[in-house]
Amino acid sequence: MDATGLISKIYEAALTIDSGRKGFAIRGKADEGRLFYEQGIAEALSAFRDAQSTVDPQIIALVEYTYLSLELKFCDKTDTDTFGSLTQAIQSFKDALLALKIAEDPPSYKIAEQTYPNDKKHRVKNFPKDSYHIACGSHRTRLLNFTRTPGVDTIEKTLLKQRRANLSTAQKGYIEKQKKALLPN
Repeated sequence: MDATGLISKIYEAALTIDSGRKGFAIRGKADEGRLFYEQGIAEALSAFRDAQSTVDPQIIALVEYTYLSLELKFCDKTDTDTFGSLTQAIQSFKDALLALKIAEDPPSYKIAEQTYPNDKKHRVKNFPKDSYHIACGSHRTRLLNFTRTPGVDTIEKTLLKQRRANLSTAQKGYIEKQKKALLPN
């Protein structure tokens, strides 16, 4: 599936999940809400798995960015902790997509790479730990923390684990782009 199709699939899944969550809070609509919620989670899981199968760091980042943007849209503005966390994650993925664009231009990336320290804490497999790696790493931690939250539904934990797996796949694909940009042919 192409990026547009996956983003559309994620959009629909997020809408369905949100409808389900809102249905939980309405007296007499809890069962219907549960069905929407489970359907949305299944749709999102399918979309995230499809994104992972592309092994394309851009598609995986775009799908995650879209999902985060929709979570922010549905977030209650009074929930400042969640609102702040989502805003930060979205900005991290914007930065990651910029790093990806530069990594796809070898001359530019070779120059940018010289600005990164050579200390191993600033490297991932000897490549610069730039904003793409930082976004994936910090978001993977954010998702892991969410899976540890008491009361998170088991089916949602499955989705969170898939999203974490996607980030690892994205980083591996990104390292391949870094290799292509930095190593002699």
